[in-house]
Order: sequence, then C-alpha cells, then structure tokens
Amino acid sequence: MSTEQSTPANGFSYHLTRTLSAPVAKVWQAWTTPEQYARWAYAVAGSVEMDVRPGGAWKATVATPDGEQVPLTGSYLEVVEHRLLVVGMDVPGRSAPAAMTMELDEQDDRHTRIGLHQTCDTAEECAMAEQGSTMLLDSLTALLAEESE
Repeated sequence: MSTEQSTPANGFSYHLTRTLSAPVAKVWQAWTTPEQYARWAYAVAGSVEMDVRPGGAWKATVATPDGEQVPLTGSYLEVVEHRLLVVGMDVPGRSAPAAMTMELDEQDDRHTRIGLHQTCDTAEECAMAEQGSTMLLDSLTALLAEESE
C-alpha cells in the first residue's frame, strides 16, 4: 500500500492506494451492497442502508473497538459504476458533508487498484480519517483474500 499526505491551500488531505486480489466488479459490490459492506466495514449487521446513485442516501451504525456503536449518515455525491464513488458523510456542525473519494482501476481480470482520497479541515481530522480509511482497506483486503481461497 502506498500513502501520501499533503497540505493543499484549501485543507489537509491524504491519498491511499492498494492493489486488491479481486476483479473490479467484486470490489464494487463490496462497497455498494449493504450485506457485503457490513462484513468488512465494521458495521453492525442489519444497520446498513444504501441508495447508490448521485444524491442517494446511505446510513450505517459502526461498532468501535471499545464496543461503542456510532450511527453514520450521508449521501452519494458522484457514482460511476465500477470506477468512482464520492461518498459524503454528514458531520454535526458542518454545512457541507465530508467527502471521501474511492476510485477503482481494473488491472486485469483478477486485480483492482483502489485509491481513497479525502481533504479535511485540520491535520487532526485528516490523521483520523486516514487511520479509519487504512483500517477499512485492511479489512476489505482480508475479506477479499478470504473469499478467493
């Protein structure tokens, strides 16, 4: 996995990339199917709802390592099937959602390059978002490896 963190004029951002051992359609399905998403994204079973289209809403309740359950909501800002998801997450006190971009690039029929990018307002927010995204990629990588065995 490669990672890069930068400080653009409009905030702090990170870029994570990884090559996954799965075809692009399988990676897309993992991100856009509630049951699949719950399996790797630390979501409480049955809590994930997705309307995967521009303007469509999503929600999930995430279980933290200490047992706390955190409800999350947001919308899909951009959707290009098998290529791009820009996911907005509602943040209390902010007028605009925090947006994370997920891009997929099919390497061959068995490998997909995934990239995650997010720009944040503060260095602390960026570090937390990057840590969360790294955990998600680790979990997704493990699930896809398990399914390919």
